[in-house]
Amino acid sequence: MAKTPKSSKSSPPKSTLAKTNKARRRRLRSARRTAIQQEKAERSERRAGVGQEPRAGTPRKRKASWR
Repeated sequence: MAKTPKSSKSSPPKSTLAKTNKARRRRLRSARRTAIQQEKAERSERRAGVGQEPRAGTPRKRKASWR
């Protein structure tokens, strides 16, 4: 049985189409990531603006379910 060489084969050269597609995917991923970060920041700001004020009127008659 023949032994396999220790060094791996070199990969074929990258085509320009593969490079452009990879760059496009990278840009789209980056844009999606920044959009999600901005959305989360806006949401947290909105949530911080909502204050926890006590309930107006008479207190509850029974304990609220926690489920």
